[in-house]
Amino acid sequence: MVIQSNMSPEAIVEVWDVTAAVFQKYKIPHSKEPLKTLVKKEQLNSLLQELNSAVRSSSTTCIEGG
Repeated sequence: MVIQSNMSPEAIVEVWDVTAAVFQKYKIPHSKEPLKTLVKKEQLNSLLQELNSAVRSSSTTCIEGG
């Protein structure tokens, strides 16, 4: 996955503008704080999956560590 919990919504939208709709759906503010501090743990995995799906990224498109 390209998008991870240590990234901020602001940085994510700056690179992938298509993710703005996902943040609106989850009512997550356009912030510089990392997702892991903005989103409840129960929602974080589904949010990350949806964001990565929006940018067409998955564990099969990325390699560990790089």
